[in-house]
Amino acid sequence: MRRPRHRRWTIGVGALFAVLALLGPPAGAAAASRPSLPAIEREVMCVTCKIPLNVAQSLQADRERAFIRELIRDGRDEAAIKRALVGQYGPAVLGLPSTHGFDASAYLVPLLVVLALAGLMLALLPHWRRQARAQARAGAGASPLAEPDAARLDADLARFD
Repeated sequence: MRRPRHRRWTIGVGALFAVLALLGPPAGAAAASRPSLPAIEREVMCVTCKIPLNVAQSLQADRERAFIRELIRDGRDEAAIKRALVGQYGPAVLGLPSTHGFDASAYLVPLLVVLALAGLMLALLPHWRRQARAQARAGAGASPLAEPDAARLDADLARFD
């Protein structure tokens, strides 16, 4: 049996991607993982403005940017740069709360709310379905229109035939 041409092409491209995935990242990928100022600016805050560093326009923001550039020039990775920023300016410099202690509730509470709502939906879904089926059975025999309205509708539809 002959396969369509586009299907063979799709299978060939899929096989090529699978082989490339097995070979690993390209040689230049190590250089691409090097931290950059714009990437770090989006994740840290200006400690005086209390806004993300990438939108802050103050002398303190300029000092933080200079400090980050210096750390990048020294060859530090992103985690080391963030540790140095916390050491220099305190934990308020991080844009995200830590994952330890009470700050972990910033991550856990929304997750628990979503799980609770999903559980509530799963618990109520059978009831809603039973109720909808019962309403459909009850309304199947009854006409939704009163008798005069149904007669007038039939007459109007007959004029268009």
